[in-house]
Amino acid sequence: MCVWWGPVVRVLVLQAAWAVGGGQVRYSVPEEAKAGTVVGRLAQDLGLEAGEAEARRLRLVSQGRRASVEVSGASGALVVSSRLDREELCGKSAPCALRLEVLVERPLRVFRVELEVTDINDNAPLFPAARKNLSLSENIPPGSRFPLEGASDADIGANAQLSYAISPTEHFTLDVKSSDDNRKSLFLVLAKSLDRETLPVHRLVLTASDGGRPSLTGTMELVISVLDVNDNAPQFNQSVYKVQLPESAVERTLVVRLNATDPDEGLNKEFSYSIVSSVPAGNTDLFRIDPKTGEIRLTGALDFEDVRLHELQIEARDKGWAPLSGHCKVVVEVLDVNDNAPEVWVTSLSVPVPEDAAVGTVVALLSVSDRDSGANGRVRCAVWPAAPFGLVSTFAGSYSLVLREALDRERVSEYEVEVRAEDGGSPSLRARRGVRVPVSDVNDNAPAFAQAVYTVLARENNAAGAELARLLARDPDEADNGRVRYSVWEGGVGGVASAGGGWRPASSYVSVDAESGRLWALQPLDYEEVQVLQFEVRAVDAGEPPLCGNATVQLFVVDENDNAPALLPAGSGGPGPGASGDAASGPGSVSGALWAWAAWGAPAGQVVAKIRAVDADSGYNAWLRYELWEPRGKGPFRVGLYSGEVSTARALEEADGPRQRLVIVVRDHGEPARSATATLSVSLVEGAEAALAAAGSSSSKAGTGAEGGASAAGAAATTNVWLVVAICAVSSLFLLAVVLYGASRWAPRAGVLSGPGPATLVCASEVGSWSYSQRQSRSVCVADGAGKSDLMVFSPNFPPPPGPAAKEMQPEPPALLDTKSMREHYTVSSILNAFGESDVRAAVAESQVSTAAAEATGSCEWRKEKDGKSREMGEKNRSRQSEREEGLKPEE
Repeated sequence: MCVWWGPVVRVLVLQAAWAVGGGQVRYSVPEEAKAGTVVGRLAQDLGLEAGEAEARRLRLVSQGRRASVEVSGASGALVVSSRLDREELCGKSAPCALRLEVLVERPLRVFRVELEVTDINDNAPLFPAARKNLSLSENIPPGSRFPLEGASDADIGANAQLSYAISPTEHFTLDVKSSDDNRKSLFLVLAKSLDRETLPVHRLVLTASDGGRPSLTGTMELVISVLDVNDNAPQFNQSVYKVQLPESAVERTLVVRLNATDPDEGLNKEFSYSIVSSVPAGNTDLFRIDPKTGEIRLTGALDFEDVRLHELQIEARDKGWAPLSGHCKVVVEVLDVNDNAPEVWVTSLSVPVPEDAAVGTVVALLSVSDRDSGANGRVRCAVWPAAPFGLVSTFAGSYSLVLREALDRERVSEYEVEVRAEDGGSPSLRARRGVRVPVSDVNDNAPAFAQAVYTVLARENNAAGAELARLLARDPDEADNGRVRYSVWEGGVGGVASAGGGWRPASSYVSVDAESGRLWALQPLDYEEVQVLQFEVRAVDAGEPPLCGNATVQLFVVDENDNAPALLPAGSGGPGPGASGDAASGPGSVSGALWAWAAWGAPAGQVVAKIRAVDADSGYNAWLRYELWEPRGKGPFRVGLYSGEVSTARALEEADGPRQRLVIVVRDHGEPARSATATLSVSLVEGAEAALAAAGSSSSKAGTGAEGGASAAGAAATTNVWLVVAICAVSSLFLLAVVLYGASRWAPRAGVLSGPGPATLVCASEVGSWSYSQRQSRSVCVADGAGKSDLMVFSPNFPPPPGPAAKEMQPEPPALLDTKSMREHYTVSSILNAFGESDVRAAVAESQVSTAAAEATGSCEWRKEKDGKSREMGEKNRSRQSEREEGLKPEE
């Protein structure tokens, strides 16, 4: 049942679609198309599916003439079956459209298909005869004209546009006249007198070329026979006939009746009249003459404004053996009627008009005329709208358009004025002319910047001449009044205090291009010298007097990793328990020498020294990490990745020797990373000697011997004291956790906010040394009580620190940012991605545990065996993660 309903539904849908669309398909095919050429996809255009054309017997219905197209049964396409000749099918008709009927059975449907056959240049011009014989008397004067029949072309359009040429000869020329209906009249003009005795027969070739591409030609041979003289020509009773006709004269009006006589007898006396030529040329079709009676009648419409005077050359030719002709002139004067509207011209226009032009200023000169004459040509004028312009008549046919009211370009920048003219005819005719009057500007607007404050980021150590930003000020005025030039305004508040204590103007750092507003750097910027440079840029127009506008530019210098870590000397808080020595303290130092003591049998995890370093850079470039470079492998010591603490990796044995030399590399996280190297010599001694050495080191830092003895006694305390310290430390940890939880819940959130997400502050006393410069960081208390600038700020609203992925996100050159944005922030996600989430969380946990222990005991010597093992495990994981990600080697 479903199989039977499917075709029925499709037929109903097809019938509905054709009922809506009109049921007619149109195709186009050029004539002379080869048999088999596909004209169109008839089956598809009729809405039939594949295979239905043959099944439903799609075919054309013959209508009596030979069909040149057929339907392909397999595909249902309409193809050319035989030669298509547009001229045979339609002749000169255009367009040539064949209406076909298409029949579809099962169910029966009839559709109409219209096939347009387009023309190609397949027909050459054709003359009525291949040869034309002319007989001319030898006494015909030069200048005589003889009409010739032109060629015809079966094509249409440009393919049927004909041009004519005649073979070169000194006796004849060809004159081609075009009529109003685009037909051409050919005349053979005698250029030189004939002489039958010299040349009795002239043979010329007349060639016609059509306008197709390529052009086709047709020829006709002209055989001109020279006859003997006929001594009497017809004579008119007047040489000039003058006639007056109104331009409204209707067709077939009698113009004049001519009269000519011939004194000859017989055939030489009989003659006929003809119009030879007209002035203006091409008006021969406007008049017609009776060849027997000589009556000239009007065959078209006259136009006084077009041609006021027509001159017709009339010829009377006899029928003698050597025909002679007489000529006269007919002058037809055309009289005017009111059939033309007035015309308005703008002879002079002084625009634009300045908006401060005085009342009475002449804006334009107008000329008004009417092609008619008399009262028909008298014109009255008015202007609309009446304000702010008016008309003043200067003399007949001339008016001045003057200003009646003051102008304001800011209110109206251009006026469309209409001048209206009316003649005095009956009925009167009217005309209108629009005049566009633009209003020019005066300098009454100052340049205005798009922003009052521009924020620009520039990288440190940028190249001199680098483009920092582009400022843009707009002036609504025109021409020079709106042409803006930029400069750094020295009169404004701009500059920065130099490192030497002096004041340097902003113009010594930056310059602005006067034409484009591009901000350039005159010298490399140093973040350690200047972080923020604020100055003003002035935009001045070129008007008279000039007007100006100002904008404030805040230039923030973004830090680059151009400073290597510097090792702190032992005096700045001490190197740690049991460590002493010297280290370079300048910012450019790259190495240092330290020494420390360790007791035989010291358990794993005991801190023997602490390496301290700072970096003059800020942010990510100042975040330091410590690596044990020598000895490699399973040595007795290890170093904290971010804390710099040197501790025992296992219990010390006598096989380790009396002294261990450790080479520790300190690296920052910049791109590329910079490093410094510290050499630590650890002497392995007995427990009492190690305590005395540590006490001596502590006393040297404190400056008194009594305090040094107390420290040595504390270092040599019994195991019971260590147990008490451990219990106190665990209790302190619990109390600290409770305090931190309460602070995080109830205390106001502190940090740097920028955007919707809160910032996170991390104290890096044990995690690492992310050290800002001393001028921009806060002093954070670490475990041993030493002050250190280790404030790490994480914000989820700023781009990640420099790296392979982050470089792609940073704009180059620096773009303009919001003034409220901070200069440097790094996201928590970036830190987690760079060093691993587990390592960072372990480092934070280690920092909290170490800080709590230091607050509880007052020193950094407390360690718990279980915590030491956990730290050792985390330290190894962080070292492996750091080696995988950084892949850096120390600079020797």
